[in-house]
Amino acid sequence: MTLTQLAQKLLSLGYPVAYSHFKSTQEPPFICYLVVDGDTFSADNKPIHESTLVDIELYSTTKNLVAEGKVKAMLIENELSWSYEEQFIESEGVFKCTFTITLI
Repeated sequence: MTLTQLAQKLLSLGYPVAYSHFKSTQEPPFICYLVVDGDTFSADNKPIHESTLVDIELYSTTKNLVAEGKVKAMLIENELSWSYEEQFIESEGVFKCTFTITLI
């Protein structure tokens, strides 16, 4: 899956979506996604395989199991495994749920 395809899948969930950040204030829930790392596997001095580590960040004012479930269902449907981390950002009054995936 490409980064563009991921963006389309995220948009299909029905929430505002932006790469990295929005240019204007958004009301939660909303999603930001961001490339956080990448790697290539090479042989004979040629890159053969590229992987991209992407964070999908779901922001909400309360613990939003419905929105989290939609993200998880999309990841499962597209056979993408993830790691998960959650934190409350007190200064913003929002929960940030981060799903880290690898695109190949």
